[in-house]
Amino acid sequence: MRVFSGSTRIEAVAPDDRGLAYGDGLFETMRAARGEVPWWDAHCERLQAGVRRLGMVLPDIGLLRAEAAALLAGDDAVLKLIVTRGSDGRGYAPELTATPTSVLSRHPLPPTPPAAGIALRWCATRLALQPALAGIKHCNRLEQVLARAEWNDPAAADRDAFDGLMCSTEGDVVCATAANLFVLKNGRWSTPTVDRCGVAGVCRAWAKAALDAEETRLDVTDVETADAVFLCNAVRGILPVARLGARQWLPHPQVAALRAQLASNHPAFIA
Repeated sequence: MRVFSGSTRIEAVAPDDRGLAYGDGLFETMRAARGEVPWWDAHCERLQAGVRRLGMVLPDIGLLRAEAAALLAGDDAVLKLIVTRGSDGRGYAPELTATPTSVLSRHPLPPTPPAAGIALRWCATRLALQPALAGIKHCNRLEQVLARAEWNDPAAADRDAFDGLMCSTEGDVVCATAANLFVLKNGRWSTPTVDRCGVAGVCRAWAKAALDAEETRLDVTDVETADAVFLCNAVRGILPVARLGARQWLPHPQVAALRAQLASNHPAFIA
């Protein structure tokens, strides 16, 4: 196993690495507090599930954790881990026993989102249905790249949006470009199923259990008529939504309570 680490990476990944050539790999983006990753085990469980799904060799998790601790050096930071199948010859047929390439990198914490809640927009780019890849965090994120580019244009509507919501090609709402979605309606929390596309987020799993939320198919109307909406991911935690297009929401006590509960569970999200 090869392990590269550094906040400024100067090591070279082999030109025939399948992660570079085909996106044949997985990644995890983690929030660290004082050099520790509180959800390390949850991230590793998802990584292991992805490795099994893709038929890859699992890297040495113990070595990766030691490298991560050295890289973080006791600081608050964002830690990214990329695991690819490794180097192989040209062609799609994978070498099932190839030595994986693991890349660890450290990044600054993201800016603090607006205290009053974030603004969202709808994305025109749709997510293709592919159950074989649904749920895992694989390295092909071109749909999200295209979606996020939609409001880079200075003339774009909702250019101030924090994130955008994405639907599948069949029209059901799946997620934001970089977060999972939860909505409150008729006293019940729900989150989109990710059995055909989308990522089963680590923070999503925590919030789903904390809220006893159901997984279901949601359409655009379900979101726009919800009583409360929030996004979540493992780096930013719980993000209350204040606006989606013309629809606006006031701060909701259940979302505030969930953020407080998360702060007691994960020291990086203490307000």
